[in-house]
Amino acid sequence: MHAVVFAYHDVGVNCLKALLAAGIKIDLVVTHQDDPNENVWFGSVAQLCTDQNIPHITPNANELVSLVPRLQALAPDYIFSFYYRHMIPAQILACAKIAALNMHGSLLPKYRGRAPVNWAILHGETQTGASLHIMETKPDAGDIVGQSAVSIGPNETATDVFGKVSQAAVVVINKALPSLIEGKVPRQPNDLQKGSYFGGRKPADGQIHWNQKALQVHNLVRAVAPPYPGAFTDHQGKTMIIARTSLTGPFPSTLDLGIEGIQVVDNRVFGICGDRQVVEILEWFPVNK
Repeated sequence: MHAVVFAYHDVGVNCLKALLAAGIKIDLVVTHQDDPNENVWFGSVAQLCTDQNIPHITPNANELVSLVPRLQALAPDYIFSFYYRHMIPAQILACAKIAALNMHGSLLPKYRGRAPVNWAILHGETQTGASLHIMETKPDAGDIVGQSAVSIGPNETATDVFGKVSQAAVVVINKALPSLIEGKVPRQPNDLQKGSYFGGRKPADGQIHWNQKALQVHNLVRAVAPPYPGAFTDHQGKTMIIARTSLTGPFPSTLDLGIEGIQVVDNRVFGICGDRQVVEILEWFPVNK
């Protein structure tokens, strides 16, 4: 079996390794150049390709269509997408002789679209996972080939959960590969009515609004904790990144629950929220640190 793979991030590295271990011949990898303005804390697909002598390229989004003649000549059995960040044109998907498959970081049909792990934590989910599905022109809408679930602990950050999802992706691909190698693609309906689509997130979306409930603030902190851009608030003329919070008391009785925002008592820092509940700020630092 031959494949062309679009890949990036830890999921890209881990799933590429799974394909290689299964004996899939990877004729080309399409990946991204690392953004110098991004905190790159994850594994390098490009480096893996260099180590394994796999041809790889880093085209811009508007250059993808020009790859069609090359992919038609390669005539891969499968096209895989593992956390590739650009939309893959339909003309490319059509180059796969058997199927074009994408690995998504949620339990589809939930959390289709961008930043699925971050959105799941933001919404207080206790479970997410990885889903392999048929690629269509509409994002994350094709039939589901396989899934694996992981738990989300009440204090786990997006990085913690992403590590679990990366491993779940390997479980999914390894379970699917025996059938895929035989040219069979297991599939079940992806009922879009049972989930929602979410867009990308910007650093500015991490601003804390103290009129929200304490649980909402805690979940925001977890969802965007470093190495993501971080939740932030203003305090004494400085913008502070809040990296870790706790909802577990006991809290000082001297806190004024009627005043929303930051309060410092006995060298401990607290946030008073709109529901008159408290989050303790365990780790914070100024933006220019």
